[in-house]
Amino acid sequence: MPRRHRVSGVTIKMHPFEVNQHQCQCPDSEERHPPTILFNILSRRHYSNSNSSVAPAADRRGQYLVPKICHCDQRRTVCLKDPEGVCQAASAVLIKTIRFMTGLPSFRYLPQCDQLALLHNSWVPLFVLGLAQDNIEFEVTDSPATSILKRILLNTSDRGFEMEEPAMPTLARVHKLKACLHRLRSLDLSHKEYAYIKGALLFNPDVPGLQTPAFIEGLQQEAHRALHEVVVTLHPQDQGRLTRILLSTSSLLTIPHSLISELFFRPLLGQADLFQLMREILSLGTVTSDPSIESQRSKRCQ
Repeated sequence: MPRRHRVSGVTIKMHPFEVNQHQCQCPDSEERHPPTILFNILSRRHYSNSNSSVAPAADRRGQYLVPKICHCDQRRTVCLKDPEGVCQAASAVLIKTIRFMTGLPSFRYLPQCDQLALLHNSWVPLFVLGLAQDNIEFEVTDSPATSILKRILLNTSDRGFEMEEPAMPTLARVHKLKACLHRLRSLDLSHKEYAYIKGALLFNPDVPGLQTPAFIEGLQQEAHRALHEVVVTLHPQDQGRLTRILLSTSSLLTIPHSLISELFFRPLLGQADLFQLMREILSLGTVTSDPSIESQRSKRCQ
């Protein structure tokens, strides 16, 4: 029976074969991937000894002679090929992302608890936008942790596998991330477009636990209006540009936090808490000389 899992708000059916990473379980694999050499030799011998003037369907299509792509490899866990260089570039993008937030007066004077909630909700899509804007390139390779022993241990318990797997960067997730980056870069966004997209993603009034959701909703609407004006001004003939931008940025919301933290920051931070580090950077960037404002923030978050 298939098992259902929730990933970023989407229900995904996972069949038992998806847990086994050793055996190819691609659709029609037994029809399209029979034993290659021996099968072809025997098939040809049988055909040559046959009086039939019609070639077998498989031979007519060349189905058994054409190599097929196995998508089972998409579940392989991966890591950065150049962790030192890429992690440094990613850290710079993360700092720029938080500085972007703290550089907005409307964000700085929100209650501190709202700042933290918005940071936690939006740092991944804003970080990915930063990767696209700064043209950060990266390649991955097989993770050393993906050993046969580890796979066996993970497969001994479905529950253990489900708990461990989301935190592991897989080839499929990295391909999805790269597809998002490619779509963003293909739009050739201006600095203003990037800024207003980030603002619209940052000020999300639907984040749970906000103290000032109505005010934040107004900020999001402001960002959307400004983005629309910039797009119309810079690209008056391209009526579908805004739609393409919104579709491309909406895909950023499906990228798991664990993928970004494990792929780009775990090699640098080890077991340190990434969000705690972001909180510290945020607090350093929102220091104000007016103690009454700090007092009001503290009271509103209590």
